[in-house]
Amino acid sequence: MTHRVVVNDEEQYSIWPAHKDIAPGWHDAGVRGSKDECLEHIGRVWTDMRPLSLRGRS
Repeated sequence: MTHRVVVNDEEQYSIWPAHKDIAPGWHDAGVRGSKDECLEHIGRVWTDMRPLSLRGRS
């Protein structure tokens, strides 16, 4: 199954089945592949897991 990486307005990442419509509040991050490939990408780019609204307070 092909997945896609999705991201929300708080810059939190997840994966979503590529054949399904993306849930409201999320948008396509432009990466597709196997579940493992998508999770590997997320592991590289999502280094600070705090929501954007919390990171802005630091």
